[in-house]
Amino acid sequence: MTLKATLFTPEVLLSAPRRSPAVPSPNGKKALFTVSTYSFETHKTTVQFRILDIESGQSSVLYEDNRISEPVWLDDDEFLFLRSSDGGTAIIADNLSSPGDSFLHDVAVIDASVSNLQVKKLADGSVAIACSALATPEGKLFNPQTEEKPLSSAMVYTSLFVRHWDKWLTKNRPAIWYGALQKKDGKYSLSGLTNALAGTKLSSPVGPFGGTGDFDISESGLVFVSKDPEVNPALYTKTNLYYVPLKSFTEAEPPTPTLIETPGLEGYTSNPVFSHCGKKVAFGRMRDKQYESDKPQLLLLPDINDVTKVEKFYETEDGVGSWDYRPESIVWSTDDSTLFVTAEICGRNAVWSLPSSPAKATEHPVQVKTVVGSVSDFRLLGDASKLFVTSSSLIDNSCYSVTDPENNTADVISSNSKQGKTFGLSRSSCDDIWFKGAGDYDVHALVLRPSNFDKNKKYPLCFLIHGGPQGAWLDGWSTRWNPAIFAEQGYVVVSPNPTGSTGYGMALQNGITGEWGGRPYNDLVACFDYIGEHMPYVDTSRSVALGASYGGYMINWIQGQPLGRKFKALVCHDGCFSVPTQWDTDELFFPIHDFEGTLEGNRAGYERWDPARHVGAWATPELVIHSELDYRLPVTEGLSAFNVLQARGVPSRLLVFPDENHWVLKPENSLVWHREVLGFINEYAGVGGEEKWEEEAGEMVVRGVNFFPA
Repeated sequence: MTLKATLFTPEVLLSAPRRSPAVPSPNGKKALFTVSTYSFETHKTTVQFRILDIESGQSSVLYEDNRISEPVWLDDDEFLFLRSSDGGTAIIADNLSSPGDSFLHDVAVIDASVSNLQVKKLADGSVAIACSALATPEGKLFNPQTEEKPLSSAMVYTSLFVRHWDKWLTKNRPAIWYGALQKKDGKYSLSGLTNALAGTKLSSPVGPFGGTGDFDISESGLVFVSKDPEVNPALYTKTNLYYVPLKSFTEAEPPTPTLIETPGLEGYTSNPVFSHCGKKVAFGRMRDKQYESDKPQLLLLPDINDVTKVEKFYETEDGVGSWDYRPESIVWSTDDSTLFVTAEICGRNAVWSLPSSPAKATEHPVQVKTVVGSVSDFRLLGDASKLFVTSSSLIDNSCYSVTDPENNTADVISSNSKQGKTFGLSRSSCDDIWFKGAGDYDVHALVLRPSNFDKNKKYPLCFLIHGGPQGAWLDGWSTRWNPAIFAEQGYVVVSPNPTGSTGYGMALQNGITGEWGGRPYNDLVACFDYIGEHMPYVDTSRSVALGASYGGYMINWIQGQPLGRKFKALVCHDGCFSVPTQWDTDELFFPIHDFEGTLEGNRAGYERWDPARHVGAWATPELVIHSELDYRLPVTEGLSAFNVLQARGVPSRLLVFPDENHWVLKPENSLVWHREVLGFINEYAGVGGEEKWEEEAGEMVVRGVNFFPA
């Protein structure tokens, strides 16, 4: 029986089961995944570890344990996973023949928080294992639970970085650890873990979001990505690829990592992947060492024993590369003849195929057929030439499918929401529009209508502005900015991808450099005008606009511009109030690139697009949201905007989260976020929402949260 939500509300969004990418077995018959579910009744999260039968699409529970994560296969029957406890981590082995029964055993108990587990069957029958964990300056495993606590909380720094994303940096750094599993009497044991980076200035995975994509292992050793230790990480994006040759994964003293040279490319390095033969490595690297969103160029190291000869795919004389899209994740075909990569195109994240040799890649990659939506993860399916794909869409929060590149087919295996039906959502509510931008180019936007849409009625406009700014709205699921939440309140939601957006070629993306409030703003004006002229079912006189990060900046910029007077209400989440103060961010290479210089070197470039210069025109009601652990855009940016609005007498509201970063991730906080946002925009757009706030004795309390009205 399929349960269906009567209305897709924030509670439904946040309590819906969330599935991890599924990991298929070597023979392609089964897949392992986890499902986490938050309950607003118990205020707790439960986690299930499940096994999927790929042929039937049916799954069953293996365990229910909140501490379990990261399943990996050892063979078609046996698998490993991690279980955390008290600052430590157990590596546990089990099999499908008797899961959770007599076979279940600890392979090792590690006195540290371990993650990003990878394994590789070796020719001698042993299993190579690699993972990441924090290391002390001495190269030992770090466990905060057992660390001696200082008497003072003071921190002293003498160089950049001092903090990153949501944490103040310490002397401990992430490292890659390796070891070998041996099987005896039916049980596995771990030889121990060795720090592959000990004695170096290198660290991996690269924070704050680095993971298994930052390293890979093969019979010959491991490759990994690290920040270049010779440049300042706050000023430069430069990360390098290194190789550690290993005769055995039991080596207690690994050789010094060897730099893999990539002449002409000095930016981020990403997604190194060994070929199945273990002799080649494919990876990506950017050119610009101060541009975090530069195009990754696809590279091949054809012989791991000669790290000086890296080949470029689609090489051009100017060094830009002829393929205009941005390759990210990489998978080798079974016979190593083909590479599959993901790259965005026009609001979708797609899979592409190309020959694995740059010399044979004379044509640009071919897009592989996948199910509707955006791909978040993909892997080889057994020995066949098929791919097992994890994706989502605007109406479906998780879909497992099988793609056959040779026959150009894609078949759904399992949809977590029955392709939207569980949420009462339908693909018929989704649409795309294209309109003329500020220059000689077209701009794309995604459209989502209410599920009870009637073309003869008029609906208020919900105008969503994405962050980045080098990012894009995708036909994919989100628990933070989900267009369906707004559509089901009774809005037509339009999510434009203006200048600066990824997935439309580098000319459009790079057009935002030095133009933060210029071309992107004019594109948004053109989009608003297009809606009014070509979408008769939209009532633009009842419009609201919302944005986060760069989208929050644009909300504040719009406030001081003519477009700001066309909205009934604005919502700014973790946005920028004053451009010159962007030097309080953690990654200084970001403003240096986007505003074309340092603050003292190009002050005029910073001030040109500064929203604070136009506060005299601020007049539209605005909800300001900010979090105190946001070190990319510190909380003072939100406080400044709110203070200006209040001083000017503009109806405004401030929502602050002391325990969140650039994103609101905790379910109870997210529920308050949604209620505040919907309550605010619905009031000014005249939309009847089901949430009603009631004031008593000068303050409001909802789920233990204090509200302080004027």
